[in-house]
Amino acid sequence: MTHRGTDNRTAVEPAARGGGGGPARAAATTRPTIRPTTAREAMIAAMSEDDRWNYRARGETPSQRLDRNLLELLQEVRVAQVGVQVLLAFLLALAFTPRFTQFTDPQRYAYVVSLVLGAAATALLIAPAPFHRVVFRRRLKRELVRASSVLTLVGLVLLMLSLATILLLILDVVLNASIAVWITLGVLCWFSMWWYVLPLCYRLGGRAKRP
Repeated sequence: MTHRGTDNRTAVEPAARGGGGGPARAAATTRPTIRPTTAREAMIAAMSEDDRWNYRARGETPSQRLDRNLLELLQEVRVAQVGVQVLLAFLLALAFTPRFTQFTDPQRYAYVVSLVLGAAATALLIAPAPFHRVVFRRRLKRELVRASSVLTLVGLVLLMLSLATILLLILDVVLNASIAVWITLGVLCWFSMWWYVLPLCYRLGGRAKRP
């Protein structure tokens, strides 16, 4: 009998322990566990396709990517600003040379067009700097990068046209109008090939290879 009581007590005690700890254990098992990667996965899911690829390839968040894009853009603008500043300085000095008074009306028109295009290109290539100052600390970095990219592209187009126009003027003075036009068109096509056509071919080719 003693052994039976002992057996019954020992059989009941685990059940009592299990019954007393059952709700606590159930609550522990049903309580949501926060995994360390939950916030990371939520951030990745909220990204665009390009930002998601960039995060996996470079380990950059969208904000870090925008900072890098802006720095790269400013470096490119500095390169273009050197050319447009030299061109604009030459155009401004040309009007005060003795030979300028001997220019014909078409040559003067070409000079004015080149000067205006050069000034417009200068304004657009410098525009990212004041744009950044105006939207500083307004959380508009993405808009700043996009607008600066468009301003730079348009500024480079105007710079190319200004170079072509002043080249037409110089060749007209040195040679004659017909030869100057053909040479200028050739140079304009040469600039367009390396500045725009080649990059667009690579861009379209890269887009076609995307899955």
